Amino acid sequence: MKPPGMESDGAGNQTAALAMPWGWRLAGNGAGRERFPVPRNIILNNPKKRNALSLATLKSLRDDILHDADSTDLRVIIISAEGPVFSSGHDLKELSSEQDTKHHAEVFETCAEVMTLLQKLPVPVIAQVNGLATAAGCQLVASCDIAVASEKSRFATPGVNIGLFCSTPAVAVGRSLPRKVALEMLFTGEPISAQEALLHGLLSRVVPEDKLEEETMKIARKICETSRSVVALGKATFYKQMAQDLEAAYRMTSQVMVDNLALKDGQEGIEAFIQKRKPVWSHTMDRAYK
Repeated sequence: MKPPGMESDGAGNQTAALAMPWGWRLAGNGAGRERFPVPRNIILNNPKKRNALSLATLKSLRDDILHDADSTDLRVIIISAEGPVFSSGHDLKELSSEQDTKHHAEVFETCAEVMTLLQKLPVPVIAQVNGLATAAGCQLVASCDIAVASEKSRFATPGVNIGLFCSTPAVAVGRSLPRKVALEMLFTGEPISAQEALLHGLLSRVVPEDKLEEETMKIARKICETSRSVVALGKATFYKQMAQDLEAAYRMTSQVMVDNLALKDGQEGIEAFIQKRKPVWSHTMDRAYK
């Protein structure tokens, strides 16, 4: 039985894998085991095709992202890949004249849906990159909330070199990188190194390859220790205020701070800090007071 969201690319290759968001550990009081949240891992798993984002893969990725997305058990998602290429972008065979414009439109519309979905999710999404990410693969990295990459990773938008400008990847890349850096990538198709990507804001961290999973998990575990509802409110507010002018952003976020304080978890966190204890989160949007 395949996990939810597992798809085939038509050649029998699995294109994404889903790990459920719970683990077990020994209870601190020695009385058996207790359940604790672990990140959901979504793995691009078609290295023979350079983890191309075919239509089937995009649909699988969408399903994996949406699976139990509203469950309080889900705290963070990590997207990684098998093989030396994180993702080479769209499957060019699907973009040839052998397919009609209706199919082409479905590919790009589905891709746009996946990319926007990442920011609409109530939980953080982390890209764990170990290798080359190009075109829509680079777009995927740029669309995640956090991105951690190995030192050998590289990033490019090379569509211009095959006559297909990376217009949709430019949406995410242009919002992550300074304009002139993004345009140089888009106009030349030349890759940038992981260190350059870090310098310009595409990545959160660059780490040695043998530390990639460990460092990514450190971030994920830290997120899992926080209140899901508070993180969800904060994430939604962050992206909303980024599109506003300064005065509107402060008006909106000031009200959000008031709303946050009214949450049960908002008051629990403050009380726990004052009482010098660990907070016990409800992970819900329940209010402590009106």
